[in-house]
Amino acid sequence: MTRPSLIGVYGGTFDPVHYGHLRVAEELVETVGLDRLYFMPAGEPRLRDVPAASAYHRAQMMVLATKDNQHFFLDEREIERSGESNTVESLHEYREQHGEHIALCFIIGADAFCKIHQWYHWRELFQLCHLIVVERPNCQRVADRCDLPSELQSACEFRWTSNPHDLKRRLNGMIYIAPTTLLDISATQIRDHVTANESIRYLLPDNVSDYIKTHHLYSGNNEFK
Repeated sequence: MTRPSLIGVYGGTFDPVHYGHLRVAEELVETVGLDRLYFMPAGEPRLRDVPAASAYHRAQMMVLATKDNQHFFLDEREIERSGESNTVESLHEYREQHGEHIALCFIIGADAFCKIHQWYHWRELFQLCHLIVVERPNCQRVADRCDLPSELQSACEFRWTSNPHDLKRRLNGMIYIAPTTLLDISATQIRDHVTANESIRYLLPDNVSDYIKTHHLYSGNNEFK
């Protein structure tokens, strides 16, 4: 039996995209064996503050950051959709587009995963995709599963795997904690540096840094589109 193709979907505000995001994505393509990885910026996140940069600018920065990687693609469905971003709806669309021969892997930070039981129709995620959880510096470790909310512990009890190759054997329903390089870089840190007129060099790609400067993003004089 031919194994299903693996497609990664990496959600987030990406405000802005930086090397922490990109390094994680690069390592997941290699270690999990993702055939493609889509970055899916949120339009109006329900459980987070409104992004500082517009959807247009965040998409343009993502295009610049990923243009030289043949495995990386931008998915604009959530920033083009009106209303709050809804991961379950987006993954239903992926499933309808790609059929049953594709295994979807939704990539989520550990901090977001610990709150996933607050998401809209969150239990449906297990019927739509695998979850790849990425630890983040200075955040609660998902590996300490006894610290997760009881509702989440119960829903995930028999879904954990320590072997990324297991994701190729089923179309959905598994949870893998990915051992990736933890670069202590955050979008908040970058925005604060820009606001303070401090250097953001080596925190994100040069072309993204240039874009931020050209369009005066995060400086208090943002260009809105």
